[in-house]
Amino acid sequence: MYAPLPQLTEIQRDQAVAQVEAADGSVAYVVTRYQDVRTVLVDPRFSRAEAAKLQDGAAEFGLGDLASESIVAMDPPEHTRLRRLVARAFTARRVEELRPRAADIVEKLIDELETRERPVDLVEYFSLALPVQVICELLGVPAEDRDRFHGWSDALMSGPGADPRITGAALQAMGEYFGGLIYAKRAQPADDLMTALIAARDEQDKLTERELVTLSLGILIGGHETTANQINMILLTLRRFPEQDARLRADPSLIPGAVEELMRFVQLGDGATSLPRVATEDVVLSGVTIPKGSIVLPAIAAANRDPRNTEGPERLDVARADVSHLSFGAGVHHCLGAQLARMELQEALRGLFTRLPGLRVAVPDEELRFKQGMIVRSVEALPVTW
Repeated sequence: MYAPLPQLTEIQRDQAVAQVEAADGSVAYVVTRYQDVRTVLVDPRFSRAEAAKLQDGAAEFGLGDLASESIVAMDPPEHTRLRRLVARAFTARRVEELRPRAADIVEKLIDELETRERPVDLVEYFSLALPVQVICELLGVPAEDRDRFHGWSDALMSGPGADPRITGAALQAMGEYFGGLIYAKRAQPADDLMTALIAARDEQDKLTERELVTLSLGILIGGHETTANQINMILLTLRRFPEQDARLRADPSLIPGAVEELMRFVQLGDGATSLPRVATEDVVLSGVTIPKGSIVLPAIAAANRDPRNTEGPERLDVARADVSHLSFGAGVHHCLGAQLARMELQEALRGLFTRLPGLRVAVPDEELRFKQGMIVRSVEALPVTW
């Protein structure tokens, strides 16, 4: 669970780009080297919109209609239009303005942790609670509803083999929930992102009612799932590297750079590939011609461990300089919330290591339970003590 699949490492070493056959007999191209993966993410000849049209692709990722209607499934100019409406809420300046609030949430969550009997579940009382509270305040969603929409989010983030009835029901429930919130916000506007999006819908006619719901839903899911799981996986990964763990705890000034190194190193997915693209014309990558119309699978986890881009990529180094990774994507689909996630991870580690210097996971890896069939690796509970 800590490294890319061995097959991807072999492809990266020997082929760079490999032709593979899917279960339905269709052919796809797996891309593994850093520069090639970056090209797939950045080059407009690789289309997310065309990939999202493939019904099997939507089913594969378990997202139902959301797979084809969300901003991550669009190409410019539609993608550009919607992204501009929300991008200002996630600028570096705006995120820095949110940092004191995030730090305050961290402090209060740790205060509560300290009152509970140990071992305590970090997932429930910290890892999930922090990004949920931050994104809820930013968007304007009541944080007390977190258990409801986290259950829906789990259903929508199910991977291959997800029951379409379950994902469809979750999508409908979330749509109805946001429909009710939008109705309430129209009656009582507030200083939050959802009110701004409603204004863009009602006053400027820049998006449809369905786009308004889908955008809100996508921001909420994307704003907490990966960050919560990243906190958990960071702690589990650092346990495997006690010297690096001790070094980071002893010198909190390393935390911003360490977050980048951990984003490069930690495997949030199953070590396989990111959202697919479709080549809209013949494209040559590392000497391999990818024919027009082909499905292309960028292996971000493998690219982050490419020795052509990172010296000693299998070595975790919390003081590594000039870390480059593709964990937030690249190009027009570079993660909108990348700066927010960075800030939350920095404040989470700073708070945990400063307030709870003896913090440790209380059970061995083999006793951990991971949610099955998820796009993002999700530990069900993380018992910790200090």
